[in-house]
Amino acid sequence: MEVICLQDEAFYLLIEEVVDRLKEKENIIQDKWVPPDRAMEILNIKSKTTLQKLRDEGSITFTQPQKKIILYDYDSIMKYLNNHTKKSF
Repeated sequence: MEVICLQDEAFYLLIEEVVDRLKEKENIIQDKWVPPDRAMEILNIKSKTTLQKLRDEGSITFTQPQKKIILYDYDSIMKYLNNHTKKSF
């Protein structure tokens, strides 16, 4: 048996590469559920309070698989952004 040792950073880069290749192979463009930091990045907001407000108002869909884990529906985020698009004059 052969053992391969990797530094933490190299290990995580390898995992990301494997995930990217699997997504490419299966034609998966975007994850259905995104973590709060990714949702905030997509919405271009900096405040967790603003994200919670959108969640509480029902503006974006979320799931809570565990008590402290909240994930946001990518499609509902995009729908929210599209609904608030202003046309230029």
